[in-house]
Amino acid sequence: MGEEKGHEATAMVPIRYVSYEGEEQLPLIMTLIDDELSEPYSIFTYRYFLTLWPQLCFMAFHEDTCVGTIVCKMGQHRNTFRGYIAMLVVIKPYRGRGIATELVTRSIQNMRDAGCEEVTLEAEVTNKGALALYGNLGFTRAKRLYKYYLNGVDAFRLKLLFPQPYDQRMLAEYGGPCQENEQGEHVCGHHHDHDKGEHTCHHFDPHHSHDVDIHGGWNHAHHVHSASCGHMHGHH
Repeated sequence: MGEEKGHEATAMVPIRYVSYEGEEQLPLIMTLIDDELSEPYSIFTYRYFLTLWPQLCFMAFHEDTCVGTIVCKMGQHRNTFRGYIAMLVVIKPYRGRGIATELVTRSIQNMRDAGCEEVTLEAEVTNKGALALYGNLGFTRAKRLYKYYLNGVDAFRLKLLFPQPYDQRMLAEYGGPCQENEQGEHVCGHHHDHDKGEHTCHHFDPHHSHDVDIHGGWNHAHHVHSASCGHMHGHH
């Protein structure tokens, strides 16, 4: 009974989310990620992300304990301004409480506010938790990256496209906005796609890999209180 009451009391304490504020938080983030991922990174890798894009890093705290974090970047990729989720970790006792979903949602919102047109990441093909989580948030599988990770496991590249502002040039090309005819039917010159939800946590691997397109298309991102996986970069 004592253990059950203690667990219930812990669950009642709200999770506090904070953005990255400076170098003094770096050891905390490094320890959390290195303890969970099988392929630890050097301090220079962390500084690369956190120095250039501190606004895309968030931490989740339960009282004074950091229980989760996300590290991202953004930049120009060909003709697209793209966001990228590099690392996501939620420690085991706190998974299934929507923490990973909240961390990803906060980072994605900042990317979108900064003008990103899409967000990508890689996740192990065997990491069902990550694939379900990102699927619930509107990501689709864009490519399969063979032997992407050092352990030889393939990865899926997942992608989320943001709806762009209405382009008047597209109206002219596709026949203008929808209108109703005399029978009350909707008539329009452009095709309507119905978004489909997908169901699957992950980290990036910088070594070269071969990839194959799987499919295109995009889903609208939507907030879901799902069972969060431990980390987004493909490790269980």
